[in-house]
Amino acid sequence: MQKKLFSSFNPVSGKQWKQQIQFELKGADYNETLVWESPEGIKVKPFYHFDETEIKHEVPTSNGFSITQNIYVYDVKKSNERALDSLNRGAESIRFTIENEAISLEELLKNLPKEKVIYYFNLLFLSADFLKKITTFATKNQFKIIVLQDTVGQLANDGNWFSSLEKDFSELKLISDVEIPFLSCKMDLYQNAGANIVQQLAYSLAHVNEYFNRIETIASPITFEVAVGTNYFFEIAKLRALRLLFNSLAKEYNHDFECHIIATPTKRNKTLYDYNVNMLRTTTECMSAILGGADAISNLAYDAIYHKDNEFGDRIARNQLLILKNESYFDKVSNPSDGAYYIETLTEQLAEKALELFKDIEANGGLITQLIEGTIQRKINESAQKEQDLFDSGKEVLLGTNKYPNKNDRMANELELFPFVKNNPRKTLVTPIIKRRLAEKLEQERLKEEKNG
Repeated sequence: MQKKLFSSFNPVSGKQWKQQIQFELKGADYNETLVWESPEGIKVKPFYHFDETEIKHEVPTSNGFSITQNIYVYDVKKSNERALDSLNRGAESIRFTIENEAISLEELLKNLPKEKVIYYFNLLFLSADFLKKITTFATKNQFKIIVLQDTVGQLANDGNWFSSLEKDFSELKLISDVEIPFLSCKMDLYQNAGANIVQQLAYSLAHVNEYFNRIETIASPITFEVAVGTNYFFEIAKLRALRLLFNSLAKEYNHDFECHIIATPTKRNKTLYDYNVNMLRTTTECMSAILGGADAISNLAYDAIYHKDNEFGDRIARNQLLILKNESYFDKVSNPSDGAYYIETLTEQLAEKALELFKDIEANGGLITQLIEGTIQRKINESAQKEQDLFDSGKEVLLGTNKYPNKNDRMANELELFPFVKNNPRKTLVTPIIKRRLAEKLEQERLKEEKNG
């Protein structure tokens, strides 16, 4: 007869643990010493116990994640060759970013495998005719294609619609019954601009609600493009809360499909100096994405903010995911966060706070209205500035940048890309939401010192 492993030990309650901790503190205040508050207003305790954890919802999960390679389509032939090479080297799905409809689908996908590979088409334009063309091509040639089309995200990111609100949604209604997924929510914009996690979730829910409200028939899942930050457990809970919130919203419109999540490490905490640390940051961020249940993960190359796409950077980024998948076995357990009291509690708290903010947005006209009024931009800027102040004061640390910097590091001659916010004065309907890295001001000062000598 097998003996239970812990049967000889008496169970210890959460209350007993707290009493022991208070004894060990020797008079120090428990809450002031060990409880900290996140930017989302969540008080984080030093431990979580089963007798204090109420799991209200079962969180849906993915069936494992695919390793995704990003390819910006400048030259169709070269993009095709790069896609084939990436798949041969371990990628399991491809995300093509396409600027216009003057490309040949036949050439782009020539000789590429069809089985077990998803091809994402991230469209930087809006065309019902082109999307119907993709649908016909996918059906005829048996390719699994997911289109990433986000007209609300276009407004938030660019400040203008593709054409206008009426014309954009008229185009979307023409393709609302297509069989392949075609709508996305680029919620990475909110994270990279400095929104806290509750804001990211609430704005994304309101973002998708604009589509549910304005398009009567949506026949296929919606894809969320998520940026994953550095707060490890919170980011795991964020993805779980996203699925909970989306499913609740979809049911209100009698939709029976779940969402599809593509995760990418954030750019917000990436640095120009001591750039190899970026690999450590992206590794933990990819781990959060996996444990949070992302369907696909596209890693960020360590040099992505200042180098053009290159084979070495791509290979390192892809290999990070290959190691996590094939050597660390991160894909072997379904929904590994289930039953972790801390993560379960965070999931519930984030979902509840995001739902409350979402209801407030809807009560005040919805996301588009609040973008036009500037409310969303203002709230994100306030959140971003709080984080920036923490970084500037040294309370939020980026190793190698605002702590333990290498003074001999030189980057002025390494910049193939402009790594800072670009000024683009023009007339826009709304103020665009601006993506901005925490280290930009400090890096600009260091580059100036380099040039001055």
